[in-house]
Amino acid sequence: MNTEISKLQSSNFSTLNCRGHLVDLSKPKIMGILNLTPDSFSDGGKFNNENSALKQVEKMLNEGAEIIDIGAQSTRPNAEFLSAKEEILRIGNLISIIKKEFPDALISLDTFYAEVVKFGFNEGIDIINDISGGNFDDKMFETAGETALPYILMHINPTYKSMHERLIKDDIILSINQYFSEKIQELRSLGVKDIIMDPGFGFGKTVEQQHQMIDELEFIGFGKYPLLIGISRKSFIYKPLGKNPLDINEETQKLHLKILEKGAKILRVHDVAETAKVIELLGK
Repeated sequence: MNTEISKLQSSNFSTLNCRGHLVDLSKPKIMGILNLTPDSFSDGGKFNNENSALKQVEKMLNEGAEIIDIGAQSTRPNAEFLSAKEEILRIGNLISIIKKEFPDALISLDTFYAEVVKFGFNEGIDIINDISGGNFDDKMFETAGETALPYILMHINPTYKSMHERLIKDDIILSINQYFSEKIQELRSLGVKDIIMDPGFGFGKTVEQQHQMIDELEFIGFGKYPLLIGISRKSFIYKPLGKNPLDINEETQKLHLKILEKGAKILRVHDVAETAKVIELLGK
């Protein structure tokens, strides 16, 4: 069965092999964000206990999310830095509990630590979501290959300290594509088969660069890897408008529509119900 899935994937890059379950991306998927952090920029502290987390997971699944992205560490500017062991303690047994309560839900784990990925794999995660592109832990790519899980590869500056600094002076699309080309080659050499590309909105890019990324999204990537886009409550949307992160849902959904029209396969969001309406509107 796994051999058949592997053959199908090799000729169809709109699918993901999540632990033997073939996920069809011909219709865009919604990834609902579950922050287990006390200090995330827009929902810190809301879901960092088991009861509230489970209620939020149920809500997002009912509203149309198919993937739940669990993160134990905030990556906003000046956030508290956690070690791998601290992330694991914060996650606890929530992954296995969610899997038991909602067996059809796909779980991605938002971490840049290989040790946390190994823990999550044993707990039942389906996807690795690494904002660092393997830059913050030199064992990450190797671990991704060992687990055989789909890997979300995000474009980012090379260090934790510099991840929010605006360092890119060249054309942003060319820079992102060069980064992806180099990283994908390394991932492939270590046995990672399913790669999802995330251009990294909100990380070390100017407002203008991020709007260019949306305008030219069809030129990011190489036509055979699915794109994940996460613009939910990002400052490049709300700061120029003089608004706060919770007051830009209308503007965000308009951008989501544009992003979907340009071929994105996964939207990482806080507001699931509103995003589901956009996908329905598009007829995807």
